[in-house]
Amino acid sequence: MGGAAADADLGGIGTQLARLAERVDQDTALLRRGRILNASCLLIIGDASVLLRIVDGRIHDIRHGSLVTPSADFAISGDAAVWRRFLAASPPPGDHDLLAFVKRRELQVTGDLHPLMSHLLYWKGLFAHLRAEPTR
Repeated sequence: MGGAAADADLGGIGTQLARLAERVDQDTALLRRGRILNASCLLIIGDASVLLRIVDGRIHDIRHGSLVTPSADFAISGDAAVWRRFLAASPPPGDHDLLAFVKRRELQVTGDLHPLMSHLLYWKGLFAHLRAEPTR
C-alpha cells in the first residue's frame, strides 16, 4: 500500500505518520515526558491499522498495512471519520481531546491502560504531532 490509497485508508493521516518520528525527535519536552516510556500502541482507523512502538519516548517503529497478528500494550480504535475530526488541524471544542472521544464512545481504548494513563501527556503530545498542519 502506498500513496493516496494508503493515506485514505488511514483516515488521511498517512503523511503525518511518515513524519512522526522526525517530529517527535525534535520535541525535547515530549522526549523528556516519555524518557521512561516503552510501549506499543495499535491505532485502528476504520479498517486500517497502525502499530506504533515507542522505546524511551522515541518512535522506534511504525507499521501499517495488513498486520496479521499485531501485539500491542493497548489499542485505540474508531471510525476513520472520528479520527479525521480528532486529528484535524484546528478541531472544534470537544473534538480536541482523546478522552473526550472515549467518554462519548466514539473511540474505544482496550488493553493495558497503564502505559496510556501514566504517560497521558506524552500520548497527547504525540497525537498533536499527527494533527494536520493548519492551512494559511
